[in-house]
Amino acid sequence: MKVIDLFSGAGGLSLGLKRAGFQMVACVEIKREAMETYASHDADAIHFNTDIRAVDFNRFRSTVDLVTGGPPCQPFSIGGLRKASADTRDMIPEFIRCLQEVQPAAFLMENVPGLMQKAARPYFDSVISRLSACGYRLNWAVLNAADYGVPQKRRRLFLLGAKHIQLRFPAPTHGSANGPSYLTSLDVLGHELIGEAPNCPVRYARGPDIRPSPYAGHLYNGGGRPIDPYGPCHTILASSGGYKTHWRDTENVAPEYHAHLLQGGAPWEGFVPGARRLSVEECAIIQTFPRELRFAGKRSAQYMQVGDAVPPDLAFVIARSIYFQLHGRTDALRFVEPAPDVGPIQGELAL
Repeated sequence: MKVIDLFSGAGGLSLGLKRAGFQMVACVEIKREAMETYASHDADAIHFNTDIRAVDFNRFRSTVDLVTGGPPCQPFSIGGLRKASADTRDMIPEFIRCLQEVQPAAFLMENVPGLMQKAARPYFDSVISRLSACGYRLNWAVLNAADYGVPQKRRRLFLLGAKHIQLRFPAPTHGSANGPSYLTSLDVLGHELIGEAPNCPVRYARGPDIRPSPYAGHLYNGGGRPIDPYGPCHTILASSGGYKTHWRDTENVAPEYHAHLLQGGAPWEGFVPGARRLSVEECAIIQTFPRELRFAGKRSAQYMQVGDAVPPDLAFVIARSIYFQLHGRTDALRFVEPAPDVGPIQGELAL
């Protein structure tokens, strides 16, 4: 089955789709470094390294089975101004235009949960209406990558659409009573340090914000946090590479300091001994990119490519489920049970 990957970045979605049996025929990505990385692992696809608004998709009409992609999330992210359609970076209309021109059997769209929350909710409802008007039966869910074998707590909104069936989401594979435990940071990184860390020392915060876990809250400077070696990592951010980069606690200071604060101790001062921020390679491993993949561009561009991506292992689980459903082979699959008021009517959905 043939795929177009929009806003492809370094190709996290494409890597998972190819493992599931799909063939990438084209990708669209405006950033040169990200496209260079993508081309290094898929030289056969047509690479549109340009603004999506300059691409005419009619050449692919009725020859592509699936359109996928994650339009820029800044208009809807809780870390931004959340202007939705008023933000010039809103490219969801271009995703819809591609569907109208290509007329694929199905699509998969990824974005931040903020797209369906609070101020952005009316816009999300309008997107659902427009997608339904294109002739697709729809479904959506917020999935946590950790539930599908990714060593990272990463919640993202996924929308599914298909012409003739209502696609369902695969059931979680990890963390449930009947499945394997969550994959941890230590499981994939081991004890050895990998790659070169950014030169951004970690200091104790003057006014620590204590949470139940020593790996949560804001006990240290910057947005980066210590990663729990015995649990999934925090979300790998596209803004990593500086003080927002999470760090490895090589001397196990975080549990000791957390216990000290809980007992009413005064905040410590100075640099955190043994704190070492994650390298590009370590972030990529946590994102489940192939270890042999090298990211193009400056280090800041590499961190952005890694943090912007859908984890390939999560993409594979979703893509395999889509593949089997489109082929009517669902006997061996387990799905997320739909909400009681989700009906078979096109566009009639619930969370």
